[in-house]
Amino acid sequence: MSQQQLGRGPLRSGGTVPVPAPDAGSPSARFVGKLASLGCVAAGYGVFQGLFGVLPDSLGGEAAKWLISVVSGVGTAVAAWLAAALLRARAAGAARADAVPVQETPPELPGPLPGVFSAAYEKLVDGVTVVEDPARGRLTGWSHSLGEGAASPPTALSTAYGLHMMLDLGVPDGRLNTGELVETLWRLRLPDGGWSARTQGMKARPEITALVLGALARAGSSGDRLAAEVTGCTAGFTRELDPAGRESTHVVTTVLRGLLRAAPRSPALPALCEALVDGAVDDERRDHLRGWAYRLHAPYGRPSALHTAQAVVALDRAARMLGETAGARAARQDGVRWLLSCPDARHDTCPDVAHLREEVRRSHPDDPARHEVLYVRHFTATWLVRALTTPGAREVAVADGLEERWRERLDGAFAAVWAGQTNGIWSWDHGDGSELRRPLWMTYQGLSALRAHAVWMYRLHN
Repeated sequence: MSQQQLGRGPLRSGGTVPVPAPDAGSPSARFVGKLASLGCVAAGYGVFQGLFGVLPDSLGGEAAKWLISVVSGVGTAVAAWLAAALLRARAAGAARADAVPVQETPPELPGPLPGVFSAAYEKLVDGVTVVEDPARGRLTGWSHSLGEGAASPPTALSTAYGLHMMLDLGVPDGRLNTGELVETLWRLRLPDGGWSARTQGMKARPEITALVLGALARAGSSGDRLAAEVTGCTAGFTRELDPAGRESTHVVTTVLRGLLRAAPRSPALPALCEALVDGAVDDERRDHLRGWAYRLHAPYGRPSALHTAQAVVALDRAARMLGETAGARAARQDGVRWLLSCPDARHDTCPDVAHLREEVRRSHPDDPARHEVLYVRHFTATWLVRALTTPGAREVAVADGLEERWRERLDGAFAAVWAGQTNGIWSWDHGDGSELRRPLWMTYQGLSALRAHAVWMYRLHN
C-alpha cells in the first residue's frame, strides 16, 4: 500500500521532502571550484595579452602599456570570479528552498484509507436497526445486509460482525453504543444456550456461537458468563454429535479463531489444531505442497486458496497463543508456500482470489431425514491478505528467498479487496443481474483485510 493509501501523507503533514543538496566539501565540488578559479585566471590573462598586444607604444611607453593591461586583466578575473560565486550561491539557495518543510495535504483531509474507514462507519450507523421485541426486549444491531430496513430484525451473526467493526473503527462518537450491541447479542442467545444463523432455526451451531463469543470477549463481557457458553459450544462440537461441522475446514477454523478470543485456555483448542493439521492435503499440481480443501476428511477434494488461507490464519494465531508442534509448524509453512505458488501472472484477477460458495449440510434436529443447509459465501481475497500478513508467512518467504513473490501475491490480493468497495462497503454480486446485496460479514472482512495490510505495511516501512 502506498503512503497515501495508508493515510500517512495527511497524518504526517509538515514533513520535509528529501532533496539532496550540493555538498561543498565533496571531492567533486572542490574539483569544480578549482576549474572555476582557473577559468577566472584564464579570462584575466587573456584580457591582459589582448590589450598589451593592441595598445600603441605612443600611449606613454612600455610601463603604461603594462599597467593598463595588468589592471584590466585583474579586473576581468575578479569580475569573472564574482559572477561564478553568485551562480553557486543561487544554486545552493534553490537547493535549500527545495528542502523546506512542505505540507502535501491539508491535515483535516483524510487519506484514502482513513476516508474508507470513516465512510464505512457512517454507513454502519445509518444501517443499524432498533426493534422492540416483545419477548427479548430492545434489540440494537444489524440484519443480514445493509438496507434491509426495520422489517428485518437484528441477527446474532450480523450484529457480532458489526460489533467487531465498531471495535476496529474505535466508535468515534456516541451514535452507536457498544454496550447496547453486547446486550443485544446476549438477548439473541437461544433458550438452550448458544447462537445460530438466521437459516439454522433454534438449534445452536458451534461456528456461529464461537464467532459471537469472540465478539463478546473483545467487548469485555464477563469471563464467567462466557465460560458457560464456551462449555456448551465445545461439548456439542464432536465427531459424534456434529460430524458435518467437524469435517468442514470453514467450520473448524471459525470455531478455533472464536475460541482463541473467548477461551484461550480451553482444552478443546489443541484437539482442533490437530484436526486441522491432519486435514492438510498433498497437492501434486503445486509441487506436492500441502494445502486445505473444503473438507478435513476423505473425500477431501482439491486444495483451494480460500480454505488454505483460513487454515494458515487459524494455525498462526494458535501458534502465537498456544505454541505449536513440529507437525503443525510444517503444515502451516507448507500452506504459506502453497499460497505463494500461484502460477498466474496477475494476482488481482487470478482464480485464487475468486469468490467461493459452499454449503454446510447437517441433519435436521427434529427430523433426521431432512437437512439443515447453511449457505456460506466467501470473500476469498480478504483471506489471502490476512494469511499473507501473518508473521509466520513473511518468515517463510524470507527463509525460502521468496520475499518478492510474497510481495506480489499480497499486492494482488490487496488490490482485489480494495477494488471491491464503494465508500467503505462491499457488495456481493449474485451474477444473475439481481440487486446487489451488502452483507455485514463481507464489509467486516474487507475492512479487516485493509486494516491488517495497513498495519503490516507500516511495520515494514518503520
